[in-house]
Amino acid sequence: MSRFFSSRCAGLPAYVPGEQPQDQPYIKLNTNESPYPPSPGVLAAVTAQAEKLCLYPDPDAGALRAALARAYGVEPENVFLSNGSDDILNFAFLAFGEAGVLAPAVTYGFYPVYAALHHLDYRTAAVNGDFSLNPEEYHGAGRMVVLANPNAQTGIALGLEAVEGIVRANPGHVVLVDEAYVDFGAQSAVELTKRYDNLLVVQTFSKSRSMAGARLGFAVGDRGLVDDLRRIQYATNPYNLNRMTQAAALAALAEQSYYDENCRRIQETRAYTRNALEALGFTCTDSLANFLLASSPELPGGQLYRRLKERGILVRHFSDERLEDWVRITIGTRNQMEALAAAVADLLAIAREEAAYAAR
Repeated sequence: MSRFFSSRCAGLPAYVPGEQPQDQPYIKLNTNESPYPPSPGVLAAVTAQAEKLCLYPDPDAGALRAALARAYGVEPENVFLSNGSDDILNFAFLAFGEAGVLAPAVTYGFYPVYAALHHLDYRTAAVNGDFSLNPEEYHGAGRMVVLANPNAQTGIALGLEAVEGIVRANPGHVVLVDEAYVDFGAQSAVELTKRYDNLLVVQTFSKSRSMAGARLGFAVGDRGLVDDLRRIQYATNPYNLNRMTQAAALAALAEQSYYDENCRRIQETRAYTRNALEALGFTCTDSLANFLLASSPELPGGQLYRRLKERGILVRHFSDERLEDWVRITIGTRNQMEALAAAVADLLAIAREEAAYAAR
């Protein structure tokens, strides 16, 4: 830290992204990326934009906003686009969090970082022993409510009726529903945005549409909320979506069936992985995301993470005491998950031998 760094920023916590080691090939199951490449049309669209990189992109992303509006049954003025859903979350905390923020105690790790960045009062509601939420704890919050649904660490999702109850019980504040993982089996709240002017639904092209490297997020909500976000966008960086990303997203929407099939395959592989891990004595959350949160009584989370990494398999381990016994495992291809299951079985056998030797 330099001596010129602002004192307001000196104490900011930092979000720790999933590691991206380059020292060797890994089976990468730690950052919830799709194991499948973008559709053929996306690759062609990106290539076609290369010669136009000398020109600024459309700051309004008009063609893409219109296409998303058609896809989700809303109007273009109800759609906001930005450089990844993280960018939208940042804008939303700044725009709507003045009275404070309420989020689950176990959730996406960026939420408290955004609150600290904007000097917002950040509070959490406890989760149950199985990591499920109590919707009533978010009623009458008196502040912005932020819910990752499915939850960004556990994959557990609230039903649409519970989400609507939270929105209806907070008419004076924005309820932000972060649906980064919704396409893997949960219910989207987009349709509710037509009835509630305090609901903002945020999604991303990073997960189900295989575009984590393109950085594209979008939000759907009342026109007033979208206008608020656009004001912040134009006060910071109007050209926040490059030409290649806009073209890629348009092509992806035109080939939605390709991504729907990928989501189906991921859900099928998720079920296989859960069954395989539970057969080895693991406990898994009831995830509706493209990952599982899993815990073994014989292999502590940190140890499992390290030993898998030594074998060229990356999973995610969190230092939070509520998650320290767990690892989060992205769902890859069937072959990748079979390799994971085989490695875990081998590590368990070694752990049992070590325990038996120590008991002599």
